Amino acid sequence: IPEDIPLDIVYEDDVLMVVNKPAGLVVHPGCGNTHGTLINAVAWHLKDNPDFDANDPQVGLVHRIDKNTSGLLVVAKTAHAKAFLGQQFFNKTTRRTYNALVWGIPKEDNGTVVGNITRNPRNRLQMTVSDDDSVGKHAVTHYHVLERMCYVALVECNLETGRTHQIRVHMKHMGFPLIGDHLYNPDMEYITRQALHSHRLQ
Repeated sequence: IPEDIPLDIVYEDDVLMVVNKPAGLVVHPGCGNTHGTLINAVAWHLKDNPDFDANDPQVGLVHRIDKNTSGLLVVAKTAHAKAFLGQQFFNKTTRRTYNALVWGIPKEDNGTVVGNITRNPRNRLQMTVSDDDSVGKHAVTHYHVLERMCYVALVECNLETGRTHQIRVHMKHMGFPLIGDHLYNPDMEYITRQALHSHRLQ
């Protein structure tokens, strides 16, 4: 259902748009979130576009980010665009760069985290890195330390895969949980949401 919700559109042409999603905005309708989502806002913005149908799975979101993560998302306005963009994500020819503020100071300037991500059996709301390579989905995160500041570090993360909560889980697995991540680091709630921003898409 189209809803008049303000959008921060950083790029748009005839076939796609890139939106800067604020933290706190759910990406698409689902259980408990039937309205007030990014897709409701996109449906309003494109309500006069004959090529766009928000209920058609062949158009719309190409990828997702968490409710409390901010930053850039691609929306396909045509089925042709979504098919080709989806193929690029599948073939890993896209590049997604995030900025994260983490507790702790990584010693190395650059590194890679490789670890299958699966549902945490002790907390079904969480994901975790599996010790068994046959369990979960293959996930790879590359990171680069941008700045070290006393007890925290600003880290740039590049996703080679796109798993649920991937950066949050991989950084915690390394011993550097995200600041403000109430799900994975509940004892360190200094801000109201995880310090994670989708900074760049290529």
